[in-house]
Amino acid sequence: MSDKRRYAIIGCGMMGREHMQNLALVSGAELVAIADPDVGSRSAAEALASELGQTITCYDDNAAMLREARPDAVIIASPNFTHYDVVAPVMKAGCAVLLEKPMCTSVDDAEALAKAARDYEGLFWVGLEYRYMPPITRFIERVHAGEVGDIKMLAIREHRFPFLEKVSDWNRFNRNTGGTLVEKCCHFFDLMRHILRDEPVRVFASGAQNVNHLDETYGGETPDIIDNAFVMVDFAGGARAVLDLCMFAEGAEQQEEISAIGPIGKMEVKLPRGQVIWSPRDKSGPHRETVETPADALAAGDHHGATYYQLRDFHDALLSGGDPLITARDGYRSVVIGAAAQQSIATGQPVELNFSDKG
Repeated sequence: MSDKRRYAIIGCGMMGREHMQNLALVSGAELVAIADPDVGSRSAAEALASELGQTITCYDDNAAMLREARPDAVIIASPNFTHYDVVAPVMKAGCAVLLEKPMCTSVDDAEALAKAARDYEGLFWVGLEYRYMPPITRFIERVHAGEVGDIKMLAIREHRFPFLEKVSDWNRFNRNTGGTLVEKCCHFFDLMRHILRDEPVRVFASGAQNVNHLDETYGGETPDIIDNAFVMVDFAGGARAVLDLCMFAEGAEQQEEISAIGPIGKMEVKLPRGQVIWSPRDKSGPHRETVETPADALAAGDHHGATYYQLRDFHDALLSGGDPLITARDGYRSVVIGAAAQQSIATGQPVELNFSDKG
């Protein structure tokens, strides 16, 4: 059987075009169509396709694209608030699905979609690609190999730039994004679960909108998305994790830093430096390992090569009939943690979690 599969992308904004660039690096992945109601996004996608040597058909209607292009797989990179409605006809058409994060903007929709995905015969994958950044992948490999021992503390710091401009400024309001801690930070809550191989039981958060977007108005409304937060997550096995988010720190040398600490020592990873640092308690360190990301993958987007590696594994699963490595269950639980953090900020109270009887 041929290793070629036909791909389409719904949503051709910044992330959709990043997928276009990375699909061009995946052997056997043939992009045949894109769909987006925004003419500017379609024009930008057409220009990019021409640069990449991709022959695509552009649609302003998802249904027409599914009917006429008949793709094997569809990448959904439309705005967050559209995901729940957009994915249903794609599943009805029987296509493999790569649904960008967050899978939905509400817990109820995410739970319903996770249940639907359990019974779906096709490949259903949620795009939580931070696991795939090569330095982070290496950090996780070493932690899972037991170098630090049983993790007691996990810290994730992202000090970065503000939210970028999007079509119709949809990402300026919680109702469209699910809130910053869902929209942006579901990646980090997924990493917490993945690194600790455990489930959270309690979330407590403090955060606010202190700097960004306060002088902006859209239709008479001021944006309501928070731009900084501390989120503490207690896990069932006793480990504690914390997220330190600041979105007015674009001058920081390192955008993301993760550390895992256990009875043997401390493991860290820093991006964009791409360095994993091991500091054992016997003071024989620190020992530094630089993890290189291939230049073509690094240049094909803003996620340190992660989009390419995720698409490579998605395509391999599509060819082999294998299971997704990042499931709808993962997507649902990352949304729940983010929503709990948003709720904690709103109420000033911790939020208890229990995943035992849910997706």
